[in-house]
Amino acid sequence: MRLRILDRYIFQEVVSAFFFAICAFTAVFIGSGTLFRIAKFITDYGASLSSVLKIFIYGLPSIIMWTFPMSMLLSTLLTFGRLSSSSEITAMKSCGISFGRIAAPAIFLGVVVSGCAILFNEHVVPWANSAYNNVVYFEIQGNTELKNQDHIIVKEITAGKMQRLIYAREYNAKAELLEGVSMQVFNEDGKVTHVENATFAEWRNEQWVMHDGMIYDISDDQRTHTMKFDRQILPVNASPQQIVREQKKPEELTMRELKDQIQIMKSQYANTNALETELYQRITVPMASLIFAIIGVPLGLQPTRTPSSMGFAISVVIIFVYYAIMTLANAIARSGAIAPMYAVWIPNVIGLLFGFYCIWRASK
Repeated sequence: MRLRILDRYIFQEVVSAFFFAICAFTAVFIGSGTLFRIAKFITDYGASLSSVLKIFIYGLPSIIMWTFPMSMLLSTLLTFGRLSSSSEITAMKSCGISFGRIAAPAIFLGVVVSGCAILFNEHVVPWANSAYNNVVYFEIQGNTELKNQDHIIVKEITAGKMQRLIYAREYNAKAELLEGVSMQVFNEDGKVTHVENATFAEWRNEQWVMHDGMIYDISDDQRTHTMKFDRQILPVNASPQQIVREQKKPEELTMRELKDQIQIMKSQYANTNALETELYQRITVPMASLIFAIIGVPLGLQPTRTPSSMGFAISVVIIFVYYAIMTLANAIARSGAIAPMYAVWIPNVIGLLFGFYCIWRASK
């Protein structure tokens, strides 16, 4: 019973410090970045009050997402630093309570925060990023002209099944051309039965016309019949404006959408390192909350520390080192020097090893 009371006491202390840290770090990010961007939108484009409020609200989820790990680290440092400085940790140990039992509530909170952060990053952040970009692009900047864009994907889905998939390597806005076009037609079983590849497709007379291509008909026994064509109508009713505006940036895609886009681009032999890096970081960044909890507990138990000032200073140093390593790992993953699946885990693995070392020292 006493252990349950102790767990609840430590858990409540860490939770209250965690929410304080989220507010503090969010305020820092808003003050150092968001407000400057808002001021620029007002001075450069004359953004209205409603547009400013929208980008402020829509910009919050992505900021909060990055503050979860930082807040977890600072909350554990502050909580256990205060407990240590007030001799409460000493009293717990004198009652025979082990380091593992003392640390358990904070580690459990780290697991909960990591899980919630993954869900938040999947269901809230992409939607908010998409809404933010739409407000900036259409309401504030008032852009109506289309720009060149790589990797155009158009899907035709009926009753939850893919009917037609069209991929273009690039959209040339000036010439209104889709370059490197490939269209795949699927049967009810989800198998490709028809493929059309073309060098380019141009928007002419309210329709897309493909040029210089090949048609591949694939039978049930996997036999392929080919035919070359000079011109062929691409069965897409969407205009260039509709096609380009339907494309999403990587930060606007959910993990499922990222996986689908990676698979499509791989089938066209396109480089997917950037998308794969984005996909795997949707897991590694939220998991940093658990890593920082493992690091923060033993460091917070160190004696002779002023909890508030030193705890904050140590958290800033650790956060800086972690995100510096993460930036380096991100660059390595995007370059393809190491597979993105493994490269993005480098900072977490280093953090976990450092955390276990700190726990080993603290438990001795």
